[in-house]
Amino acid sequence: MGWVKGEVRELKRWTERLFSLRVDADVEPFKAGQYNRLRLFVGEEWVARPYSYVNPPDVRPLEFHLVAVPEGPLTSRLMHMEPGDAVELMPRSTGLFTLDQLPDARDLWLLATGTGLGPFLSILGTDEPWRRFENIRLVHSVRHGAELSYRDRIREYARRAPERFHYQPLVTRERLEGTAQTRISVAMQDGQLEALCGLGIDAVHSQVMICGNPDMVRDTQAVLKGRGMQRNRRGHPGQITVENYW
Repeated sequence: MGWVKGEVRELKRWTERLFSLRVDADVEPFKAGQYNRLRLFVGEEWVARPYSYVNPPDVRPLEFHLVAVPEGPLTSRLMHMEPGDAVELMPRSTGLFTLDQLPDARDLWLLATGTGLGPFLSILGTDEPWRRFENIRLVHSVRHGAELSYRDRIREYARRAPERFHYQPLVTRERLEGTAQTRISVAMQDGQLEALCGLGIDAVHSQVMICGNPDMVRDTQAVLKGRGMQRNRRGHPGQITVENYW
């Protein structure tokens, strides 16, 4: 399958290393939570990496949330792109981190670290989570407060259903008003997360999607499995759906 050419429309910097890239490209329809690949010719070879969409499927331009990896051959170039610059994408998106994989439940928990927030914003920008779940909790954990990206967009979701939606930011390396200084797995284990969000997590009522660095995904799964919750697998419904993304 060939690649399609995309044109950069905007680059927004959140911090020195954290940024978002908006791209016009003729890609096939995709599902919220899926990802594409961005590709540039670097040195003497093409370099491509997978990135989840931030935008809902019916919104353009395409949007990706990235962090520049030290000496990373692709992100170190993407973070300096300007409007009009070219980048290539796959015509067809992929990935199973979508609501299609989730059984029905009363509550939906979306747990993210860093740029793992991206696919959750795409999902929340569709009607499906609001139609299927009575309560939605979005938890975003970062090291520093400046990394709490997309807060204006999240406030829009809160205004859409203030009685059903709660956003809880966690900042691990500094104290910041309106946040808790803890990690997701720790806050879940000691009960702080549920207290902050005003909702319990259990195998009967909850579906939990986890997206972020592998350590967080591993540790949070372990806490949930200690409560009798299991991974969602084809033909074997559970309560946990995960994607490593950082």
